[in-house]
Amino acid sequence: MPTLAITNFNVVCSVLGGFITVFGLVSYLCKEKFYLSEALISLLAGIVFSPHGTNWIRPLEFAHGSNEALAAVTLDFTRLVLGVQLVLAGVQLPSRYVLRQWKTLALLLGPVMTCMWLASSLIIWGMVPKLGFLHALVIGACVTPTDPVLSNSIVKGKFADQYVPTDLQRIIVAESGANDGLGYPFLFLALYLLRYTGSHGLGQTGGAGKALGLWFGETWGYTILLSVAYGVAVGWLAKLFIVGTCGMIGTDDVLACFVAGNAFTIDDWFRLETMEDSLQPTIDMLLNLSIFMWFGAVCPWSSFVHNDHIPIYRLIFLGILVLLFRRLPIVFAIHKYIPQIEQTRQAAFVGFFGPIGVSAVFYLYICLDYLKEITVDGRQRDDARRLAETMTVVIWFLAVCSIVVHGLTIPLGKIGLYLPRSISHALDSSSNQEPEPFRVQGRLEQVARDLVHGRGLSLSSHRASRTASIERPVFRPGGSVIRPGRDPEGPTRPPSTPLPPDRAGSPEEGAAPLERTIRFPDEPPLAKTSVKEAPGLDSAGAAALRDALAEESVPDGVETSPGAIGRPSLPVQDFLPPDRPHHAADGSHQSRTDDEVE
Repeated sequence: MPTLAITNFNVVCSVLGGFITVFGLVSYLCKEKFYLSEALISLLAGIVFSPHGTNWIRPLEFAHGSNEALAAVTLDFTRLVLGVQLVLAGVQLPSRYVLRQWKTLALLLGPVMTCMWLASSLIIWGMVPKLGFLHALVIGACVTPTDPVLSNSIVKGKFADQYVPTDLQRIIVAESGANDGLGYPFLFLALYLLRYTGSHGLGQTGGAGKALGLWFGETWGYTILLSVAYGVAVGWLAKLFIVGTCGMIGTDDVLACFVAGNAFTIDDWFRLETMEDSLQPTIDMLLNLSIFMWFGAVCPWSSFVHNDHIPIYRLIFLGILVLLFRRLPIVFAIHKYIPQIEQTRQAAFVGFFGPIGVSAVFYLYICLDYLKEITVDGRQRDDARRLAETMTVVIWFLAVCSIVVHGLTIPLGKIGLYLPRSISHALDSSSNQEPEPFRVQGRLEQVARDLVHGRGLSLSSHRASRTASIERPVFRPGGSVIRPGRDPEGPTRPPSTPLPPDRAGSPEEGAAPLERTIRFPDEPPLAKTSVKEAPGLDSAGAAALRDALAEESVPDGVETSPGAIGRPSLPVQDFLPPDRPHHAADGSHQSRTDDEVE
């Protein structure tokens, strides 16, 4: 009878394959629209599937319940990911790029990297209680290299294409690739000194002289220089072959992979031929998703709160200080000597985006392996054991902080850039109301009502009121409304000076009379004649009457007053103030009452 084979391998393949499939469907939306890094999304997915969540991925069971075996799996996994990523980073650079930019790289890999190591070590030494400075140097060396995997979020994709110059992208890739391998000298200088001078050299012989001899001979002579030569030689032949062979001979496989990538495309043929190839980005994405899901599952989350070395509030402050002062000050100090950094904001960008990730975890497990060799009477020395416990908590916490902070910086920055503009535009749009339609009959009634109540209305002010009533809003570039009475480029204009009372109702001196030039088809032609004042009509009423005669048509059957030539005029009594007599057709005088006004 068929049964379900729910083994760890089948579960892992199902979970990983399902997540990669779903992420592939929404990856464009996440990366190109929301600018979310795949590292952050994969880390969160790993937490969900880990024993802390659904318990679908159980890393300790994969290692048969052995923490040492789990550490070995994590170390080999990080080696594989770093090797592939650094080969791809070397291949992406133009021909002989490292040789042509050796001055800038020497500055970034020398003074900058040394200052990053010392700054990180000082911060860790000050924040972790009862930690010696030599021990802090070991932890600081692990978080000194910038991670090439997390750096991809700022040198690839839509954000990089829009905001990061190409020269700056290339120097970031070259630096992150080279300094990963050059973390060995900083790390092993501190480890050798710790072994032969720490705790007064208990259980060891040779002292500081032997430590320095091993550092120059083994670290620089064998690990670094041999890896460079081996990478150049094998780079002509293969890529991933280097990871295995360098591991067998015990040299720096990370640096060798980066050198091999540069040597492989030294003539630029391979880079140009594979520029549009999708194989490399596919491998890149698969490895990134897998490694950060693994990090989310194996990270010692509970040790951040429950440990005997550093409380959680100190860990939080430690993460903030390291992200702010590990790299940013030194890059600001020397950015004028780096041709690729042309502006201050670019210096801030390069200084802040020095992520801590896969390389830090890689060096963590390199250290843990080495610290097991520091023994007294067959047991691990006490200071080495305490350092191993402390650095496991600190380095994992700093890696998680960097993944989260650097993964959210770009999306939050974009939100902070566009949100105020969107709110301002919405408020301007809601406060701006559509102007009311213009109605001829309503305007005539308002003119007559003003005249009846004794308020003179001049032709110019009458036209200005009509123009203001139908004025539509004017927008600046960007969407904000130019308010009436405000200069688009300057301060508020002073209000216009009103005309004196004796000049109200008459046009400005020297100004041409205002006439309507557009006529409707059913209107008779307008003769250019003057309107004589009717008996009892003051100057304000005459001006309003003249304006009405010039612009408005009168329905048939309306009684007109004499004096208008060429077209009928409006009833004169509609423009007279209250209690003002006017001449009737028979010559008698009559006064208007309130009932007639109504």
